Amino acid sequence: MFESIRKKFAEASGKLTRKVSEEAKEENNVEMDEKIEETSGEVQSSDKSKDKIAKEATKGYIEEASDIEDEVVSDDEEELSENEEDVVSDEKEGALSRFGTRLGFGKSKDIKDSEKSEEEKKSGFFSFIREKTISESDVEDILWELELSLLESDVAIDVANTVVESVKEDLVGQKIKRSKDVEEYTFKALESAVSKIIDIEGKSMTEMIEEKKEKGEPLIVMFVGINGTGKTTTIGKLADYYMKKGYTPVMAASDTFRAGAIEQLTYHADKLGVKIVKHEKGSDPAAVAYDAVEHAKSKGKELVLIDTAGRMQTNTNLMDEMKKIRRVAKPDLVIFVGDALTGNDAVEQASKFNEAIDVDGVMLTKADADSKGGASLSIGYVIGKPIMFLGMGQGYDDIKEYDPEWMLNQIFS
Repeated sequence: MFESIRKKFAEASGKLTRKVSEEAKEENNVEMDEKIEETSGEVQSSDKSKDKIAKEATKGYIEEASDIEDEVVSDDEEELSENEEDVVSDEKEGALSRFGTRLGFGKSKDIKDSEKSEEEKKSGFFSFIREKTISESDVEDILWELELSLLESDVAIDVANTVVESVKEDLVGQKIKRSKDVEEYTFKALESAVSKIIDIEGKSMTEMIEEKKEKGEPLIVMFVGINGTGKTTTIGKLADYYMKKGYTPVMAASDTFRAGAIEQLTYHADKLGVKIVKHEKGSDPAAVAYDAVEHAKSKGKELVLIDTAGRMQTNTNLMDEMKKIRRVAKPDLVIFVGDALTGNDAVEQASKFNEAIDVDGVMLTKADADSKGGASLSIGYVIGKPIMFLGMGQGYDDIKEYDPEWMLNQIFS
């Protein structure tokens, strides 16, 4: 998940580290890290020891090869046959091979790679003779590139601006002693910026169910969004999720505009063994929601899940119908269900629904397939409402209660 944003952050961190290190070199403000110098000395000493051992052992192994040749040649010094010459050659090669292997020559490529690795490490770790202060000019171009990269990853423009400004504020003026510090400070600045964006305060649905249960009332949840985002499947997942926690849900098929929608919700209800309240196609959606609420109250059920017709946020008549459901059913939560893969479209849809009926939270479907992460990063911040659940697959178990810490780990792992 979120491979694109992870990559963008890593690139920005690397570019800034290289830039500051290069500037320090130009200013003659660099000294090698002592640990690296010590390591280099140990490597050189080790190399000298190997050379000495090699010289001492070479003679013995060559003599071994010569002895092999003498054994093959007969006492009367008859001319060697072609096969005997091959034997001598093979045995000599075998002796020299054993010589090389014992001294590690057979791993010469690994030694070279190791030496190359040491050189790369040397070029990557510097201490500064004088503390270097990160300036605005150091970060300006790199953060501009980062902002463009975030927009390419479907991050909303307001969110991209906020991230960049937060990182800039945290980095500019920082005093650093080692090149490695730049990467560390950049990482912390990015993590802090993202943390502020994705951590929107709000109660969990489970907490709200418990609060309503203490009052002897069900928690009423209304789901809104456009067709194709997965509202009906999400309701099935939530019903299963809370049944496993010991609660009893009821479903309301308030999408009466399509017979297929009623059938789909009925399928989930039957499969899970959940009560569904439904009317005929074309009946009043608000009446269906009302009946479901009354059923839950009379039967002591803790959760009402109301499905609504998928509608475009620009369809005024259908939005008015949705407002009527809200007035009649009086839901405790109105949740916008969006498709994470649609990126900025999901953010725009959530904004329109929030303006129309004031949503309380967000559920994002297909989050597991979202390589960019723009919607997940942006949607809560833009509308000022928390993400409550993430859909992580097609099965009933493929749902996750949203956790900002988990989200941070996904982005900065």
